[in-house]
Amino acid sequence: MPASAFPGHTLESAPPAARRTMAAVTGKQGYLPAAVARLATSPELLDGFLKSSALFESTTLDPLSREVLVMTMATGNDCHICVAMHTAKLTALGADSGLIAALREQRELPDERLEAVRVFTLAVIATAGAVDDATLRTFLARGYTARNALEVVLGIGTYTMSTLANRMTGAPVDPQLAAFA
Repeated sequence: MPASAFPGHTLESAPPAARRTMAAVTGKQGYLPAAVARLATSPELLDGFLKSSALFESTTLDPLSREVLVMTMATGNDCHICVAMHTAKLTALGADSGLIAALREQRELPDERLEAVRVFTLAVIATAGAVDDATLRTFLARGYTARNALEVVLGIGTYTMSTLANRMTGAPVDPQLAAFA
């Protein structure tokens, strides 16, 4: 299906069920992101992603660990919008430029604890969740918990939705994020 099948909706052109969500995002961000405008074609997907994202943000994983997972998903699924958006978020969190570069280039991270999240995320994906005991022990040895391991699954599910949908819709990077693209 061509990306043109997914218009950049406005509040007026969007399906009625998406309008409240679009207005809330616009109010929070100060603009309507192109990805949201295109995902509005399916109010259910848009709401599902935003609710899942809010749940993931409320987990016990620390903000940098969550962003490592998101960037691992974004680069692994080649989602240019997600890479730009989460590079901006990492920058706002004060993340080291070496960490950001390694994430963007899918390289080993300079921080052992954050590298454990990246490696564990990749292992969960590669094994469809059937990670071996050694992989889980390594993750736990870096200060993460069994709860965190399940939160990684939540993050993978959440960012599978957004990365695949953003690629399918062909949404462009917003001008507000161009510096991070």
